[in-house]
Amino acid sequence: MGRNIVQKIFSSHLVSGKLKVGEEIAISVDQTLTQDATGTMAYLQFEAMGIPRVKTKLSVSYVDHNTLQTGFENFDDHLFLQSFAKKYGIYFSKPGNGICHQVHLERFSVPGETLLGSDSHTPTCGGLGMMAIGVGGLDVAIAMAGGPFYVTVPKVVLVKLSGALKPWVTAKDVILELLMRLTVKGGVGKIFEYGGEGIKTLTVTERATITNMGAELGALTSIFPSDAQTKKYLKMQGRENVWKPLKTDPSAKYDEVVEIDLSTVEPMIARPHSPDNVCKVSEVKGIKVHQVCIGSCTNSSYHDLMVVAAMLKGRKVHPDVSLTISPGSKQVLEMVTKNGALEDMIAAGARIIEVACGPCIGMGQAPPSGGVSVRAFNRNFEGRSGTADAQVYLSSPETAVATAIKGVITDPREFGEPIVIKELKKFVIDDSMIIPPSEKPEDVTILRGPNIKPLPKKEPMPDVLKGEVLLKVGDNITTDHIMPAGTKILPLRSNIPAISEFVFEKVDKEFVKRAKEKGGGFLIGGVNYGQGSSREHAALAPMYLGVKSVIAKSFARIHRANLVNFGILPLTFENENDYNLLDQGDTIEMPDIRNRLKSGGKITIKNIAKSKEIKVTHTLTSREVDILCVGGLLNYQAKSSK
Repeated sequence: MGRNIVQKIFSSHLVSGKLKVGEEIAISVDQTLTQDATGTMAYLQFEAMGIPRVKTKLSVSYVDHNTLQTGFENFDDHLFLQSFAKKYGIYFSKPGNGICHQVHLERFSVPGETLLGSDSHTPTCGGLGMMAIGVGGLDVAIAMAGGPFYVTVPKVVLVKLSGALKPWVTAKDVILELLMRLTVKGGVGKIFEYGGEGIKTLTVTERATITNMGAELGALTSIFPSDAQTKKYLKMQGRENVWKPLKTDPSAKYDEVVEIDLSTVEPMIARPHSPDNVCKVSEVKGIKVHQVCIGSCTNSSYHDLMVVAAMLKGRKVHPDVSLTISPGSKQVLEMVTKNGALEDMIAAGARIIEVACGPCIGMGQAPPSGGVSVRAFNRNFEGRSGTADAQVYLSSPETAVATAIKGVITDPREFGEPIVIKELKKFVIDDSMIIPPSEKPEDVTILRGPNIKPLPKKEPMPDVLKGEVLLKVGDNITTDHIMPAGTKILPLRSNIPAISEFVFEKVDKEFVKRAKEKGGGFLIGGVNYGQGSSREHAALAPMYLGVKSVIAKSFARIHRANLVNFGILPLTFENENDYNLLDQGDTIEMPDIRNRLKSGGKITIKNIAKSKEIKVTHTLTSREVDILCVGGLLNYQAKSSK
């Protein structure tokens, strides 16, 4: 039987296990990437393993999230990251060089190789035929130490594209269409592999937009073939030597098939407060807008910004709108500066902000109170923008610019003839802001600012878990709910005692105080608990506060893995209606929990407060049970290496 692309890459990297859906396998990791909001902790974890040099083919440390330096913390951590990279064999992309996913696509992506990144949008490089997976920082640290990545074999969904996009319709509209159909949990336990004749019409950067936002589906990753478009892109980047063809076999099978005729897709937009709350732009046009933001790892490529500049040329931003534009990389900024496109954007009244994640992660450009913001980004979770009551919409750059000019949500097709961008032959290449590791690591001193604190340790799991329900939440709780980002909190990422003071701040301001007074306890969640960012702080900080277990209707993949990594037991209700039998303040008990996990026996929660018993289950592998019993992955790794 023929194989699809996913099976081919998994097979060539298989370390252990069988390629059967639902089975756990281990795969070797070729490359890793970190960004500064997750990287500091990942490198402290790597350092704790005592490995003198990274063992991957390539590891890159990017600074793109915390570039706003309102205090000493961010710059101190940048110096730590740079000196650490020099010493341990890691390339360092300086602040100002660009967003990790955009730069990695440009300068380091390789078709057919595996990439683990401590950021949920790592699948961006799937647009170039790479098996790129977002994970927690500890999983990246293990990979840098030479360890494999363990994953449950997912279903492979073929997204069969036919036809071609009509004028003013973009790759962003394609992924929004898919989110509308499948929802934010429609990709859990799946990989989306794109095929069909329609893919030939999409460039690598268009494909990367689609794979980037595949993260919002909850998918393990998304991937395109490596074909003529891929070769063309790599040639323009001066990296044609790494290209190799990668396609599915004619007789390959898929677990599911989704068909999209590109010619039927229209301009789409995601309404507040979820990436899957999607409708046609024409259905919400006319809504007054206060702010438009263009950029992020989703839509900040050269082509995106050239279209933006062309639409703005000779026009002005509406007087009631603030328009910000953040290029995705130094390469993009340099090119739009040299060809005059930057001048057109500035002349129109756009605010050009730093080459970084910026507003997407809540680092500046918060909308006004109750304001409407249209963003060419990937997430619009409530409060993520920095303004609790802002109404954030997600769209293509084309829709965003049309809106900025008109002052109300506008269908870009109203602008008449489509924009045609002259095809490039070669990108401007200057890697001077990517610092290679030192050839004399023994001479490098790691710089540690006072904000960098030691890693918190967790004790092995006791035989009985007992405590109070500290908080009960509903469906689709994001990691932004659990561990908020933004200008005040992100600089504390290397200081777990300090950052833990903000756990669930936007949900319940008394949570931290209650957790400390009760000596820890339990969390109750609904469907898709922990969706969104890969930030492991959403598990690490609750662990520091004594959270023993999270009982939910279902979990998002990365957060579930992070809970296991830090010794917090993820359990699901055997009967979802039993969610109603637990309330905040209830005292609950899980007797003989270690033995029940190891033997595969049924697990019963005793609600002492209500004299009720609740059946729960789990999807833990025997390896994950061992990790939980010893108190997390770092303890497990240390024990295994003895």
